[in-house]
Amino acid sequence: MWPKDFADRLEAWTALRAQVHDMELEPALAAVNVWWHQTPWKPYYLHWDDHPRWPDPWQLLSDNVYCSVARGLGILYTISMLDRADMADAELVLTEDGSNLVQVAQGKYILNWKPGTVVNTFQEVKIIRQLKQQKIK
Repeated sequence: MWPKDFADRLEAWTALRAQVHDMELEPALAAVNVWWHQTPWKPYYLHWDDHPRWPDPWQLLSDNVYCSVARGLGILYTISMLDRADMADAELVLTEDGSNLVQVAQGKYILNWKPGTVVNTFQEVKIIRQLKQQKIK
């Protein structure tokens, strides 16, 4: 159940990061993906054209509104705050088909594809726009 109170969401997000910090890569990514797919859905909350005005992680959790871009951004914020070498190349990408995905390990792992699923593949996706983890640190 997704916490209704902002303080509870912050606590849950902190607990998630503590839980996955020392896990193997794939289970850690799966847990992060599942956590962010519990969020309340609202289409068209964030748009790539508004990138300079996207919320920081705390504002994102406070606003508590999540479209596919916002979920992907939340996943990227989480990965960024974990500060793990095996996740250092994570990036949020907009693909040619309009998907907002998070790629990790040079695209081997794809998050924000669908709830409960981390795609493990080296499949190439046609990237239209991207936000690298280093840009949000």
